[in-house]
Amino acid sequence: MLESYRTLRHQGSQEIVIKKSRFIGYGKPVASEEEAIAYIDELKKLHWNATHNCSAYVIGERDEIQKQSDDGEPSGTAGKPILEVIKHRGLKNVVIVVTRYFGGIMLGAGGLIRAYTDGAVAAIEAADEIAMVLYREIVVDVDYTWYGKLENEFHARGVRLGGTEFTDRVVITCLPPAREAERFAAWITDLTQGQAVLTIGEDKYYIDG
Repeated sequence: MLESYRTLRHQGSQEIVIKKSRFIGYGKPVASEEEAIAYIDELKKLHWNATHNCSAYVIGERDEIQKQSDDGEPSGTAGKPILEVIKHRGLKNVVIVVTRYFGGIMLGAGGLIRAYTDGAVAAIEAADEIAMVLYREIVVDVDYTWYGKLENEFHARGVRLGGTEFTDRVVITCLPPAREAERFAAWITDLTQGQAVLTIGEDKYYIDG
Protein backbone atom coordinates (compact mmCIF):
# COMPACT_ATOMS: atom_id res chain seq x y z
CA MET A 1 0.00 0.00 0.00
CA LEU A 2 1.14 3.56 -0.65
CA GLU A 3 2.41 5.56 2.33
CA SER A 4 0.28 8.46 1.15
CA TYR A 5 -1.67 9.76 -1.83
CA ARG A 6 -3.70 12.80 -2.84
CA THR A 7 -7.42 12.74 -3.56
CA LEU A 8 -10.59 14.80 -3.00
CA ARG A 9 -12.28 15.28 0.37
CA HIS A 10 -15.89 15.21 -0.86
CA GLN A 11 -18.16 15.82 -3.80
CA GLY A 12 -18.13 19.43 -4.98
CA SER A 13 -19.04 21.63 -7.93
CA GLN A 14 -18.27 25.08 -9.22
CA GLU A 15 -19.46 27.01 -12.28
CA ILE A 16 -17.43 29.31 -14.51
CA VAL A 17 -18.54 31.28 -17.57
CA ILE A 18 -16.30 31.62 -20.62
CA LYS A 19 -17.53 33.66 -23.60
CA LYS A 20 -21.14 33.08 -22.58
CA SER A 21 -20.75 29.29 -22.30
CA ARG A 22 -21.42 27.85 -18.83
CA PHE A 23 -18.92 25.26 -17.63
CA ILE A 24 -19.85 23.42 -14.43
CA GLY A 25 -17.02 21.38 -12.93
CA TYR A 26 -17.90 18.44 -10.68
CA GLY A 27 -15.39 16.47 -8.65
CA LYS A 28 -15.80 13.43 -6.41
CA PRO A 29 -13.62 10.82 -4.67
CA VAL A 30 -14.43 7.28 -5.82
CA ALA A 31 -13.32 3.81 -4.79
CA SER A 32 -13.94 1.98 -8.09
CA GLU A 33 -14.49 2.44 -11.80
CA GLU A 34 -18.11 1.38 -11.32
CA GLU A 35 -18.62 4.23 -8.88
CA ALA A 36 -17.01 6.70 -11.29
CA ILE A 37 -19.22 5.57 -14.18
CA ALA A 38 -22.33 5.75 -11.99
CA TYR A 39 -21.48 9.35 -11.04
CA ILE A 40 -20.95 10.35 -14.66
CA ASP A 41 -24.30 8.77 -15.62
CA GLU A 42 -25.99 10.56 -12.72
CA LEU A 43 -24.75 13.94 -13.93
CA LYS A 44 -25.70 13.17 -17.52
CA LYS A 45 -29.26 12.55 -16.34
CA LEU A 46 -29.20 15.72 -14.23
CA HIS A 47 -27.90 17.78 -17.16
CA TRP A 48 -29.72 15.92 -19.92
CA ASN A 49 -30.17 19.19 -21.83
CA ALA A 50 -26.51 20.26 -21.62
CA THR A 51 -24.45 20.53 -24.79
CA HIS A 52 -21.74 18.22 -23.41
CA ASN A 53 -20.89 16.29 -20.24
CA CYS A 54 -17.17 15.61 -20.57
CA SER A 55 -15.31 13.53 -18.02
CA ALA A 56 -12.18 11.76 -16.83
CA TYR A 57 -11.19 9.59 -13.92
CA VAL A 58 -8.07 8.01 -12.42
CA ILE A 59 -8.36 4.99 -10.14
CA GLY A 60 -5.89 2.61 -8.52
CA GLU A 61 -2.78 2.66 -6.37
CA ARG A 62 -0.62 3.03 -9.47
CA ASP A 63 -3.23 4.84 -11.58
CA GLU A 64 -4.07 1.54 -13.28
CA ILE A 65 -7.41 2.83 -14.59
CA GLN A 66 -7.44 6.07 -16.59
CA LYS A 67 -10.39 6.96 -18.80
CA GLN A 68 -11.63 10.13 -20.45
CA SER A 69 -14.51 11.20 -22.68
CA ASP A 70 -14.94 14.20 -24.99
CA ASP A 71 -18.71 13.53 -25.17
CA GLY A 72 -19.06 15.07 -28.61
CA GLU A 73 -16.49 17.86 -28.34
CA PRO A 74 -13.64 17.76 -30.92
CA SER A 75 -11.27 14.91 -30.13
CA GLY A 76 -8.68 15.77 -27.48
CA THR A 77 -10.21 19.12 -26.48
CA ALA A 78 -12.20 18.08 -23.37
CA GLY A 79 -11.63 14.68 -21.79
CA LYS A 80 -7.86 14.74 -22.25
CA PRO A 81 -7.38 18.19 -20.64
CA ILE A 82 -9.51 17.08 -17.67
CA LEU A 83 -7.43 13.91 -17.32
CA GLU A 84 -4.20 15.90 -17.55
CA VAL A 85 -5.31 18.14 -14.68
CA ILE A 86 -5.98 15.08 -12.50
CA LYS A 87 -2.57 13.61 -13.34
CA HIS A 88 -0.73 16.92 -12.98
CA ARG A 89 -2.19 17.32 -9.48
CA GLY A 90 -1.18 13.75 -8.64
CA LEU A 91 -4.73 12.82 -7.64
CA LYS A 92 -5.94 9.23 -7.30
CA ASN A 93 -9.38 7.65 -7.00
CA VAL A 94 -11.22 10.68 -8.37
CA VAL A 95 -13.68 11.45 -11.12
CA ILE A 96 -14.26 14.87 -12.71
CA VAL A 97 -17.11 15.87 -14.98
CA VAL A 98 -17.28 19.22 -16.74
CA THR A 99 -20.73 20.05 -18.06
CA ARG A 100 -21.03 22.65 -20.81
CA TYR A 101 -24.02 24.75 -21.85
CA PHE A 102 -23.08 26.37 -25.16
CA GLY A 103 -23.41 30.15 -25.14
CA GLY A 104 -23.30 30.78 -28.87
CA ILE A 105 -19.65 31.76 -29.28
CA MET A 106 -17.21 29.22 -30.76
CA LEU A 107 -14.06 28.80 -28.68
CA GLY A 108 -11.84 26.92 -31.11
CA ALA A 109 -9.67 23.95 -30.13
CA GLY A 110 -7.26 25.97 -28.00
CA GLY A 111 -10.11 27.77 -26.27
CA LEU A 112 -11.89 24.50 -25.50
CA ILE A 113 -8.75 22.96 -24.02
CA ARG A 114 -8.27 25.98 -21.74
CA ALA A 115 -11.95 26.02 -20.80
CA TYR A 116 -12.11 22.35 -19.83
CA THR A 117 -8.79 22.68 -18.00
CA ASP A 118 -10.25 25.57 -16.00
CA GLY A 119 -13.45 23.60 -15.41
CA ALA A 120 -11.48 20.69 -13.99
CA VAL A 121 -9.47 22.99 -11.73
CA ALA A 122 -12.72 24.58 -10.51
CA ALA A 123 -14.08 21.12 -9.69
CA ILE A 124 -10.98 20.23 -7.67
CA GLU A 125 -11.15 23.50 -5.76
CA ALA A 126 -14.80 22.86 -4.90
CA ALA A 127 -14.19 19.24 -3.85
CA ASP A 128 -11.16 20.15 -1.70
CA GLU A 129 -7.84 18.48 -2.47
CA ILE A 130 -6.43 16.48 0.47
CA ALA A 131 -3.63 14.06 1.36
CA MET A 132 -4.43 10.59 2.70
CA VAL A 133 -1.76 8.96 4.87
CA LEU A 134 -1.48 5.29 5.76
CA TYR A 135 -1.63 4.78 9.54
CA ARG A 136 -1.22 1.59 11.56
CA GLU A 137 -3.44 0.84 14.54
CA ILE A 138 -1.46 0.01 17.68
CA VAL A 139 -3.48 -0.75 20.82
CA VAL A 140 -1.62 0.08 24.01
CA ASP A 141 -2.86 -1.72 27.15
CA VAL A 142 -1.35 -0.31 30.37
CA ASP A 143 -1.87 0.01 34.09
CA TYR A 144 -3.35 3.33 35.29
CA THR A 145 -0.01 4.36 36.75
CA TRP A 146 1.32 4.91 33.22
CA TYR A 147 -1.65 6.81 31.81
CA GLY A 148 -0.61 10.33 32.86
CA LYS A 149 2.87 9.94 31.42
CA LEU A 150 1.60 8.48 28.16
CA GLU A 151 -1.05 11.17 27.82
CA ASN A 152 1.55 13.92 28.23
CA GLU A 153 3.97 12.28 25.80
CA PHE A 154 1.26 11.70 23.19
CA HIS A 155 0.15 15.33 23.47
CA ALA A 156 3.71 16.64 23.23
CA ARG A 157 4.45 14.53 20.14
CA GLY A 158 1.09 15.04 18.46
CA VAL A 159 0.32 11.32 18.36
CA ARG A 160 -2.94 10.58 16.56
CA LEU A 161 -5.36 8.64 18.79
CA GLY A 162 -8.33 6.49 17.86
CA GLY A 163 -9.88 6.33 21.32
CA THR A 164 -9.30 5.42 24.96
CA GLU A 165 -11.12 2.85 27.12
CA PHE A 166 -11.04 2.84 30.90
CA THR A 167 -11.73 -0.48 32.62
CA ASP A 168 -9.48 -2.19 35.15
CA ARG A 169 -6.66 -0.96 32.87
CA VAL A 170 -6.31 1.78 30.28
CA VAL A 171 -6.53 0.76 26.62
CA ILE A 172 -5.38 3.45 24.16
CA THR A 173 -5.72 3.06 20.39
CA CYS A 174 -2.82 4.88 18.75
CA LEU A 175 -2.49 5.65 15.04
CA PRO A 176 1.13 6.29 14.08
CA PRO A 177 2.01 6.55 10.37
CA ALA A 178 2.56 2.99 9.11
CA ARG A 179 6.14 3.77 8.08
CA GLU A 180 6.92 4.73 11.71
CA ALA A 181 4.93 1.96 13.42
CA GLU A 182 7.88 -0.22 14.45
CA ARG A 183 9.77 2.70 15.95
CA PHE A 184 6.60 3.85 17.69
CA ALA A 185 6.05 0.41 19.25
CA ALA A 186 9.66 0.31 20.43
CA TRP A 187 9.29 3.80 21.92
CA ILE A 188 6.16 2.77 23.86
CA THR A 189 7.90 -0.35 25.16
CA ASP A 190 10.87 1.72 26.31
CA LEU A 191 8.69 4.49 27.78
CA THR A 192 6.67 2.03 29.89
CA GLN A 193 9.69 -0.10 30.81
CA GLY A 194 8.18 -3.04 28.95
CA GLN A 195 4.96 -3.01 30.98
CA ALA A 196 2.64 -2.05 28.10
CA VAL A 197 0.87 -4.80 26.19
CA LEU A 198 0.86 -3.89 22.51
CA THR A 199 -1.51 -5.26 19.88
CA ILE A 200 -0.77 -4.40 16.25
CA GLY A 201 -3.93 -3.80 14.20
CA GLU A 202 -4.74 -2.94 10.60
CA ASP A 203 -3.34 -0.32 8.28
CA LYS A 204 -5.91 2.31 7.30
CA TYR A 205 -5.88 5.59 5.39
CA TYR A 206 -6.84 8.77 7.19
CA ILE A 207 -6.76 12.42 6.15
CA ASP A 208 -3.37 13.91 6.93
CA GLY A 209 -3.24 16.23 9.92
